[in-house]
Amino acid sequence: MDLQPDILIKLLVSAMLGSVIGLERELKRKPLGLKTCLVISIMSCLLTIVSISSAFSFHGSDYLNITMDPLRLPAQIVSGIGFVGAGVILRRGNDTIAGLTTAAMIWGASGIGIIVGAGFYAEALAGVGLLIISVELIPYLINKLGPKRLKERDISLKLTVIGRDNINIVIDQITAQDITVKNIKIKGLNNDEHYVQMKLLVFNKRRTTEIYYDIEQIENIRGIEIESI
Repeated sequence: MDLQPDILIKLLVSAMLGSVIGLERELKRKPLGLKTCLVISIMSCLLTIVSISSAFSFHGSDYLNITMDPLRLPAQIVSGIGFVGAGVILRRGNDTIAGLTTAAMIWGASGIGIIVGAGFYAEALAGVGLLIISVELIPYLINKLGPKRLKERDISLKLTVIGRDNINIVIDQITAQDITVKNIKIKGLNNDEHYVQMKLLVFNKRRTTEIYYDIEQIENIRGIEIESI
């Protein structure tokens, strides 16, 4: 197969669209970066071109009948890219899962390369546009206009409470600050101290430091540790 101008155009378009996805992740300091997206998008495009061209280039002979599926390689790309996506999904120490959006963007970058390699330029442009809107604009609108539940985020709180009878008092004072307690874990320590671990729901606009200062003022609390999930 000769290197034709339309092949170069497909590769360039694929690289351009893949870089858009990579830059979006790069600006957010995610594991998926610009170089990763470029490699995935370009190679997916190239393999799609080779797969489609090979299907129409090898016609067999009088002694051997060769039939090829033009989308066999792209089908393997879609399944194989899952191994790369799994590498960016992390389980944090607080039992939360991170990296699902980045894994989905990896899958999207490979899909964009396949679409461009098959010659669907308009569809690829529309796909990238909708991807960026989905991960940038829609979350912003939901944060501004959505229901209360979608405007909240999780906070992990660990503290030591002095006195068993003060545990409920401390929890009541925390919830009085417009904070929702999702779940709680209590462990008894020495000297009538109790380790309390809670997962809280707070408004997105509230800073983690502000919540820390408010909880620090509560009596009978020692050793506060707070983390934004």
